[in-house]
Amino acid sequence: MLPLPFAWLLAGRAAQGVGLGLTALMMGVARDHLPEERSAAVIALISVVSIIGAGVGYPLAALLAELGGVRAAYGLGLVVTAAALLTAWRSMPEAPEGRSAHVDVAGAVVLAAALLLVLFLAGERNLWSRHLAVAAGLAVVAVVLLCVWAVIELRSTTPLVDVRAVRHPAVAGANLAMVVGGIGMYLLLTLITRYAQTPHGAGYGFGLTTFVAGLVLIPFSVLGFVAGKLTPRVRTRIADPLLLAGSAVVVGGGFALFAAARSNLAELFAAMGVLGFGVGGFSAAMPGVILAVTPKSETSSAMSFNYVVRSVGYSLGSAVGGLILAAGTGPGHLFPDDSAYTTAALVGIGAMAITTLTSLALARRRPSETNP
Repeated sequence: MLPLPFAWLLAGRAAQGVGLGLTALMMGVARDHLPEERSAAVIALISVVSIIGAGVGYPLAALLAELGGVRAAYGLGLVVTAAALLTAWRSMPEAPEGRSAHVDVAGAVVLAAALLLVLFLAGERNLWSRHLAVAAGLAVVAVVLLCVWAVIELRSTTPLVDVRAVRHPAVAGANLAMVVGGIGMYLLLTLITRYAQTPHGAGYGFGLTTFVAGLVLIPFSVLGFVAGKLTPRVRTRIADPLLLAGSAVVVGGGFALFAAARSNLAELFAAMGVLGFGVGGFSAAMPGVILAVTPKSETSSAMSFNYVVRSVGYSLGSAVGGLILAAGTGPGHLFPDDSAYTTAALVGIGAMAITTLTSLALARRRPSETNP
């Protein structure tokens, strides 16, 4: 809201990223203080709400930005954040005795540096084409930093992430499904919103304003919430890995729908709704796969790492979409060819196929191999 330079904007975005860790912390609180049968449903709902809120936040922020400027949108964010802080201060129970409040600063800094390089390299197409040696060198540095981070976590008495727990086949498989699935999920979200805003002069698209394009996200939120509410009931009959696989298939169906039919807004709404239903089911089932083999004391750590993986997947999905559309933009053209969207959709179907196979591999594990 303040007239500050660009560096402060980056600092604000960093603070926003820190705030995303609160979602995993809420899951830990729910598992510590609620009965087991209730905590599972609450954790699943937290996981879903953290995603589908975007379908409400984006159009509302866009409307405020159009009516009152960018500061009005940030003002709403400040009010909502203040309300959340007050609610947490008044209602959050104290942590169980014996929990350490020490923060693994070294691990956090090294992991942040490594992920920064990974995401930077994923989005810099020109760097790979014009300065391959520099890009390869930065990739090596990123890998070295990730290795250093793993060593720091293994030696720390209060690690940011319990790396030993992450190595469990169920947790490792779930995180692999999360990063690949995240790439596909955010790729489709990006494709649909960008397609909706493309002006008619490009030969396709609908030329929607930011606010109206944000309304396309409403089916995503509504059906995502429906899937999140249904998942705890379905879990009594179907194992979480199978729910992950089924949800990945649904998201793949959204890609197929977008690839085959996007000539009118109703088809975009349908594709976004299918995506929301798949993402809602996937998000609600994911905590169950990880927490089934995670001690209560490591709930926040395990889910925080999963959220980092999810965020990386989303960022890579956005970068992959940008790269494909950039490659499909002819010389002197402002917008990519319509066929580039089809290519991106086919890539997304491939990502969701990998996610489905990974989830099915988890489902085939015997219970004795899945439980600690």
